[in-house]
Amino acid sequence: MYDFPLRPFPAIFSVNILFTLVVLPLAVMTILHYTSQVNKWGRRGIILFVSLLVPILEKLAEELGLFIHSDHWQHIYSFFGYWIFLVLIDAFQRWWAKR
Repeated sequence: MYDFPLRPFPAIFSVNILFTLVVLPLAVMTILHYTSQVNKWGRRGIILFVSLLVPILEKLAEELGLFIHSDHWQHIYSFFGYWIFLVLIDAFQRWWAKR
């Protein structure tokens, strides 16, 4: 459903390992840092904002030639996927901090 035309080690990995191993973890750590600094509504707002930002950044990445979607892809999939991902990661982080 998607392709990364410019990626490290394209013969070995079909995904962009730079994004997967560097960008995504750093972004999640940054988001978790900020969500830990605010109340419940602030956390929800940050997660919603970031989830809404993902489709916009996807479109930008497509314009720059870094990312290609199939014709059947809908950017709303990314919104919901990242929203669920961030909610779960935030819930796990809060659970872990309480232990």
